[in-house]
Amino acid sequence: MIRLIATRNLTLKPWRTLFLLAGFSMGVAVMIVLLSIGEALLDQSKDEKLVGGGTITVLPEGVDVEVLKTGGLGGLFFSIDHARFIYRQLLAAPRLHDVVSAAAPQIEGKLVYLRTADGRERAVRASADIPSLTAAVGAGPDVVSGDWSDDSLDRRWHSPTAAELRHDIDHFHAPPREAAGDPSWAEWHYFNVISDDHTRWAFITYMMAGAVGDSSGKWGGQLLVTLHEQGKPARRFTATVPARDIQFSTSDANLRIGTNTVTVLDDGRYALRGTARETGGGATLTVDLTVAPSPGAYFPGASLASGIVSGYVVPALRASASGAICVAATCERWTDAQAYHDHNWGVWRGVTWDWGAARAGQYTFLYGRVQPPDSVASPQPLVVYVVDSLGFLALFRPREIRYVDARTTIVNGARIATPASAEMIDVRGDDTLRIALAIEDATATDTRGDLATRARSTEEGLSNRALARPYFVQMKGTATISGRIRGTPLAGSGAGFFETYR
Repeated sequence: MIRLIATRNLTLKPWRTLFLLAGFSMGVAVMIVLLSIGEALLDQSKDEKLVGGGTITVLPEGVDVEVLKTGGLGGLFFSIDHARFIYRQLLAAPRLHDVVSAAAPQIEGKLVYLRTADGRERAVRASADIPSLTAAVGAGPDVVSGDWSDDSLDRRWHSPTAAELRHDIDHFHAPPREAAGDPSWAEWHYFNVISDDHTRWAFITYMMAGAVGDSSGKWGGQLLVTLHEQGKPARRFTATVPARDIQFSTSDANLRIGTNTVTVLDDGRYALRGTARETGGGATLTVDLTVAPSPGAYFPGASLASGIVSGYVVPALRASASGAICVAATCERWTDAQAYHDHNWGVWRGVTWDWGAARAGQYTFLYGRVQPPDSVASPQPLVVYVVDSLGFLALFRPREIRYVDARTTIVNGARIATPASAEMIDVRGDDTLRIALAIEDATATDTRGDLATRARSTEEGLSNRALARPYFVQMKGTATISGRIRGTPLAGSGAGFFETYR
């Protein structure tokens, strides 16, 4: 009977019947979808591999969550580089306090291998978190007994003291296996300081170079100080020390080269002490400075070129220096003078770079790129890193730096065209950046110097590098920054130092 009624109704009222059937089918389809979503949510709530707590999960770009859960090749060994920097300077930074109430690092289901006392190896799955931070995002476990709280390493990770942070990012390095015994290995602490009227400045370098750590002793250390006064020749002072008189650590930033030292004080300031003798003269220079980094104004470190072993970190992008630099009986006193500190390490044979750092009003920026010897035909992109009083602000990637070589610098009697100005421009979404450099002073060094004239082999790591552009140019000038970041206009100018090759 029902079939007969349905057939008669379809025959007499076909359009109405089809319309009702379509509506019924749509309702069934929606119900199936809703039931499927509910089942998926139920399954995910029981998924032991999902990290609980919080409202947003941050993963490396390009990583698929499902690949991580299923263990595909794309999910093996993934990590978030500089996770502490991301936590401190992005997620938990004061800049985002109005939108981020808490952030927590968590590792879930990481594949590790456990070797037992009897020598057997087992694959196990490990998880990790920082108790106080995990509890803050609402993902803490229900502890039925015992203690679940931060230990000293947890505290050092999320809230290091100023001194701990310097040691963690500014420590020294043993040459890796691929660079062991390489005479072009070099590592150094570099500082600069400039007077308030921007007419006098000093470059201070504590360097180790050569086959560092090699038992043959074919390496050494050097304190190098160059004093500059605008419009006058630079004065160069050096102290060269054999390997046996050098102390450095791969766990802290302190360095001793003979009697010349860099020491991180308990409050995070750097104490610089040293004595050197003028090249080509008999004057003695002494350094007694304290460099105080501004909170949050640091670059966490990176390798800026592929294919070479190198590293670079800026523990004090914005800093102030106090103390004295004396030549003979004449001393230059510094009080809260503009200063900067970075740390470099690696193999430098055939390597050149463009680099600069400057204050521009309330902003401080760093730019750079490293050119490996095999990249002459394809320049590496630039990195521009900008900070303000709250720490990291933005990262830009200009395609080029446009120099105008309208100055002339004399090197060993040769006239070298060097920059009079430079410009970098970048647009990233709604953010824009323009940096203009006006060069006020430039000196150049011929890297093809005769090694026989150098004391020992300390400078071999940075000399005689067979560069296509052999003249190393160091410049002082004024930087002007403009553009817009997150809708806020950028504006400021100030003094800075810049480097390139010609």
